[in-house]
Amino acid sequence: MFGNDRNQMRRFYTESWRKARAGEELIPLERLLAGVIQQHPEYHALLEAPESALEKDFLPDAGETNPFLHMGMHISLQEQIGTDRPPGVRQLYQQVVRRIGDSHEAEHRMMECLGRMLWEAQRENRLPDEQAYLRCLRRLAEK
Repeated sequence: MFGNDRNQMRRFYTESWRKARAGEELIPLERLLAGVIQQHPEYHALLEAPESALEKDFLPDAGETNPFLHMGMHISLQEQIGTDRPPGVRQLYQQVVRRIGDSHEAEHRMMECLGRMLWEAQRENRLPDEQAYLRCLRRLAEK
């Protein structure tokens, strides 16, 4: 969305949330962000204090989840599902939702596959393996 500029990306999240709460007109990406943020009330206080949100480091070693990464993965999944890219992801998502019974929880489960694929690609310095990703999603849909 914003390359490597962490502060610019985080400002877009906080500003989108501010505008949504104020009832201001939103562009499509802001609407998408506001919808994801709405589903995560645990992040509202952080997003309503923009300066704190910009400065905070979220350390996995300390057991912290990065809310911006978490919400960004929701957005990535929603874009994948909307465009059916990689091909077949939309149908797998629908199967996971039917099996679990909740679309938000289905996305959380799918994020494990997405995160693993991205981590492996980064670790091995290669492109993400879409086929491995789809296999992981198929296993999730069939459980």
